[in-house]
Order: sequence, then structure tokens, then C-alpha cells
Amino acid sequence: MQYEMPTLTHVARLAGVSENTVSRVIRNKGPIADATRDRVVLAIEKLGYVPNRAAGSLASSGSLLIGVLLPSLSNIVYPEVLQGIYAALAATSYQPMIGVTDYDPVKEQSILSSLLAWQPAAIITTGFDHTDATRRMLDNSRVRVAELMDIDAEPIDIAVGLSHHQAGYAVGRHLIARGYRRFGYVGHDWIADRRARMRYDGLVQALAETGMTLEGEQCFDGPSSTMAGRDTLAILLERLPGLDAVVFSNDDMAVGGFFHCLVAGIAVRERLALFGFNGLDIGQVLPLPLSTVRSNRFLIGKIAVEKLLESPERALDKLVVDTGYDIVEGATA
Repeated sequence: MQYEMPTLTHVARLAGVSENTVSRVIRNKGPIADATRDRVVLAIEKLGYVPNRAAGSLASSGSLLIGVLLPSLSNIVYPEVLQGIYAALAATSYQPMIGVTDYDPVKEQSILSSLLAWQPAAIITTGFDHTDATRRMLDNSRVRVAELMDIDAEPIDIAVGLSHHQAGYAVGRHLIARGYRRFGYVGHDWIADRRARMRYDGLVQALAETGMTLEGEQCFDGPSSTMAGRDTLAILLERLPGLDAVVFSNDDMAVGGFFHCLVAGIAVRERLALFGFNGLDIGQVLPLPLSTVRSNRFLIGKIAVEKLLESPERALDKLVVDTGYDIVEGATA
């Protein structure tokens, strides 16, 4: 005898209610008496019924899915953003569907196409660097869209994050005010990380306004890592041993630079200042806490969800939410 998959009709019949009532209980929509809700929940549990979210979203505008596209889950920056997303969703019936793009716009396009087939209530993505096809899909879908981490361009719908250009500029002004004059830069692949390039541009602008320039720079042709920071700083200092401050593209790279200084016998801050970006915990447990910029990653994820859920329709005016940043003085600069 072939097993019959339980349906909404079976649940309604067992609970003694209408199919519409079962649907409202599942979607947590509208006023429902506690006794009625309990009967429906008991029937669902007894039958082992699993709601078909995709089918439900195609039948109405009540999808409970939020598509989330992040570039990485191994980079600690993005799990903190995801924690903020989960925190904002905790008191709702919405659930995230997560895709990891590996910083690849073409992969983002492919994952987005799959997510949109489920008719999500909203899409959360990272930054403004999309393929033309991705942008068309987002424009045509008319679902709510939040682009995270960056506010230096016009969003499709909502942008939540910080100005990376302004953050880089603030780093330059901070270090100049502390008396540093001979600057170097150590970075990683700008093609995959446009925000790192924007911070670099802000730093260069701050130096130019006081008549200074970077005396030297060295970029690693690949993703950021502690090892890349260590080795790339060594190459830069071999060419320019007289630098008194080096700004890194992020904390991973700066922590690697710190380890190079330990091995090479370079007194950090007294001989060479090191400055990072992100405010990661690993930088703050060094023998000298890393001087850096802390971005409000948890807040970025949380605010994005809150703004998306305020209305199912896109507003006429695009929304930009600046979550700001903090200069962490630390002890390395």
C-alpha cells in the first residue's frame, strides 16, 4: 500500500477547522483562538505534516523566506552579520535561506536565480557589485532588497552599512594627528574586495590633504589572510625600511604583520605603527591590542531585516542606513 503524504486538507479535517485556518496558523497570520491553534498544531504533529513553503508563496504574497547572499562564512565578519539577521528574525515566522557566493558575482547571480524561484519575501545581499543580470533580476522581482556593508553607492532598495571611503579617510587623519609621517600600505586582492580599495582611496585622500603620499605599498594577489599579511609586510619593509606606519587592508593582514614584526625584532608602535580594519577579536588578544576600525557588523544584519520587514513594498525613496564605525586606538599605533 503506497504511503499518502499528509496534506493541508488532512490537517484541517483532523483538527476540525477550515484549510484557511490551518494556513493562517502555519503562517502565524491573523487572530486565532488559542484552543484552535493548539488543535491545529497537534494535528500537524500527529500527521507529520510539512508545509510546502514554496507552494504557499506562489499562491499568495505571504512568503516566509528571506534569501541571504553572503560572500563567505569562513571570514568572521559575515557570521557576525548573520547573527544580527537571526536576532531580528527570532520573533517572526520568517526563515533565512542562505547562499555563499565566494566573492564571485557570477556565482551570486546563479544563487540569486535559485532563491528567487522560491518567491522570497526579501533578498539580503552584500555590497553593490552585481552582474547586470543580477541587477535586472532584483529590479524585476520587486521583492524587498537590502545591500549590506557599504553605503558609498545608490542601492536598489535599502543599503545598510558604512562609508568605507570615509573610514579610510578617518584612519589617515587619526594617524597624522598622532605624528606619523612616513606611510606604507599592505593590502590584498581589490577585485574581490572593492570595499578595501575604497578605504585605500580614503586614506590616500587624507594624506594628500596634508601634502603627504604613501611612500610605498604592497598588495597580495589573493584573498586576505594572516600569512599573506606577514609575508607582504616583509616584502614592503625590505624595500622601504624607513616607514613609520603601515595601514593594512584588514585585521587579518595586520595580525600577520604583527607576527612578522615579532620575528624580525621590530618594536611595534615605537619603531613601526600597524593599523587594521574590522575590529576582530583576534587583533585585540595580541600582546599589544591592534589599532583598528570596528564596524558594527551585528547591527548591520539586524537593522537590515528590521527595515525590510517594515513593509512588503519598496518605498519610492531608496533608504540608506549608516551604522557608522569606531576608531579603536589599541596599542599598535
